[in-house]
Amino acid sequence: MDFVMKQALGGATKDMGKMLGGDEEKDPDAEKKEEERQEALRQEEEERKAKYQKMEAERETMRQGIRDKYGIKKREEKEAEAQAAMEVAAEGSLTRPKKAIPAGCGNEEEEEDESILDTVMKYLPGPLQDMFKK
Repeated sequence: MDFVMKQALGGATKDMGKMLGGDEEKDPDAEKKEEERQEALRQEEEERKAKYQKMEAERETMRQGIRDKYGIKKREEKEAEAQAAMEVAAEGSLTRPKKAIPAGCGNEEEEEDESILDTVMKYLPGPLQDMFKK
């Protein structure tokens, strides 16, 4: 009985030493086992991704069948058409983004030959124009 108690206590003290941060027995194949575990995890992840890609492809074929049956367009197609329609509608709109100032609408250096005084003179009656010209 004494021998059994020593074995039980000996094993317990060994575990206590490990828990308290003592020397651990190192498994010589620990690195190999860890690499195998990591490889298994990577493989499982790849299989999971492949499974979900396959499921999504099947769903998309079902969706496309429904779209074809009822004449519904995909969201991307709808958005592209809506964007094109907005651009066409915005051509003559007052709220369209400014692209360039058309010729004759200002911001041209050729028109700056006339001074402000010349412009005002055009709108004055004849006798006043004569008075300012002198």
